[in-house]
Amino acid sequence: MPVRPWSWEQGWCDLLFLHYAVEPAALAALLPPGLQLDLHDDKAWIGVVPFRMEGVTKRGWPAPAWLCDFAEFNVRTYVTHQGKSGVWFLSLDVVNPLVAGFARTFFHLPYERAQIGLEIKPEGLHYTVQRGDRRFAAIYSGGQPAPAAPGSFAEWATERYCLYTVALGGRILRAEVQHPRWQLQKAKLLLKTNTMSSVALGAQHPEVYYSRRIDVVIWPLAPVS
Repeated sequence: MPVRPWSWEQGWCDLLFLHYAVEPAALAALLPPGLQLDLHDDKAWIGVVPFRMEGVTKRGWPAPAWLCDFAEFNVRTYVTHQGKSGVWFLSLDVVNPLVAGFARTFFHLPYERAQIGLEIKPEGLHYTVQRGDRRFAAIYSGGQPAPAAPGSFAEWATERYCLYTVALGGRILRAEVQHPRWQLQKAKLLLKTNTMSSVALGAQHPEVYYSRRIDVVIWPLAPVS
């Protein structure tokens, strides 16, 4: 854990973890020099993660719901730098253009403005995303507890405590993240459509997970050595 203070806090709610195998070369071409793909079972993976944010705010600041609570949709893959594993985002979608612009400017992350619909019904969350000709639609909910066993795919794909991005000029930046271990459940999923990835998707991983909520703190971006 970093010695310096963390700077942001937020809650991640109603997450779905859906994964697809992809050609490693297609993903490697999107990474900056210095980052390496992190493989599992000798395969590269893209994670598709719809969820809700709550209380997104700088440390000690207020968190009005109209600004700090919102739906977000991530398409991500997994990377390492000098042996430290983390997440690399291919796209992050939100509704509010102010949020998207702020995150692009200050966090150097590929946020986009999209139309996102989220309804909580008895059968689960009805979650839809549309950005141009890209779409996602699914109904999902949690099921039986499914703790991530050491060395499992679930642990590999979820227990990651930093993200990587790149600043202008190609400098790699890293933000440390801390939270309790994920309380995963087996997800109940009805997937209707998913064309949000710019990389061609292969076979879906048979394990699909859900998590109700996790509280997170995040450190400022810092250059990696």
